Amino acid sequence: MSARTPKERSWLMAADVLNLEQRRRCMAAVRAKDTVPELRLRCQLHALGYRFRLHAAALPGKPDLVFPGRRVAIFVHGCFWHRHNCKAGRSLPATRAEFWSKKLTANRERDKSNLRHLHELGWRVFVVWECEIRKQDIEKLLRNLTAFLDDTR
Repeated sequence: MSARTPKERSWLMAADVLNLEQRRRCMAAVRAKDTVPELRLRCQLHALGYRFRLHAAALPGKPDLVFPGRRVAIFVHGCFWHRHNCKAGRSLPATRAEFWSKKLTANRERDKSNLRHLHELGWRVFVVWECEIRKQDIEKLLRNLTAFLDDTR
């Protein structure tokens, strides 16, 4: 084996199959809004006749969908980024594990804080997970969500 720099050796041992530049571009492409799961949900709700506002900056956490008249906020969470209890949410990158653990834990704590603040402001909140939208049977999610939206409490 030829002599390699420490940086090259670390990449050989890491689980990541991308080099530094490829990983940087991949992570830079991760979107905060208008994600595929969010667009799918918006399309389904719009087809059912629901109208909503997007990414309300005035509310804690900038909910993805807001129904002001119903005082309902909907978050569409990525399973990995928000630590859902599914396969994608339980995975943790092998490289820089301490960094990722801190980051993802902070995301989860921020989510809890945002939900608490919204409840204190009198908003009802519904969280939709990415894996729920990807499954073949999105009908169950839509039934639960429409029941939540139509509940006038």
